[in-house]
Amino acid sequence: MLSGDLVGAWEVALSDGVYRIEFAHGTTTGKRVVYINGQEVVRKDWMFKLVGKETFTIGGAETKATINIEAISGFAYEYSLEIDGKSLEKFIDRRAKTTRTWLLTVDGEDCRIVLEKDTMDVWCNGQKMHTTGEFVDDGTETHFVLDKHEFCIKATSSGRKKEGIAHYLLVDGEPLPPLQQ
Repeated sequence: MLSGDLVGAWEVALSDGVYRIEFAHGTTTGKRVVYINGQEVVRKDWMFKLVGKETFTIGGAETKATINIEAISGFAYEYSLEIDGKSLEKFIDRRAKTTRTWLLTVDGEDCRIVLEKDTMDVWCNGQKMHTTGEFVDDGTETHFVLDKHEFCIKATSSGRKKEGIAHYLLVDGEPLPPLQQ
């Protein structure tokens, strides 16, 4: 599948999953190929201009991604990935502030739950969950069901201005720690 022209690989965590992006650049043939999770999504052969950009989308929300190809000296190139118009590093930093992610095992199955704090949308293993929210004495609770388990994301004040709201995941009433991002 991937040729010897592979020059870059990145992992991007979105709400509907973690995507591996790989880029092959044939500097003698002008070929450019983008793979997402091993599937070819862009192929251009015989590109005479060896520098430039390749733009494509990732995931169910069709998040915009761009690979930048820049010459740094002679026949040496530098490759960088932008997501939603931001460098990968800035995108990751922003996601760390706007989402909470939990990785857990439920009935022997791996489960990745993502809370989008700005919209309060909840995703589980790539599927947007139907949720119900309610105000409680110490904050809010967002409830959803997966298989036969009841999940609750509890949002309460951390008590510290710099930390803001703290989010906790409960499965069948038992709290779980958040994944450190």
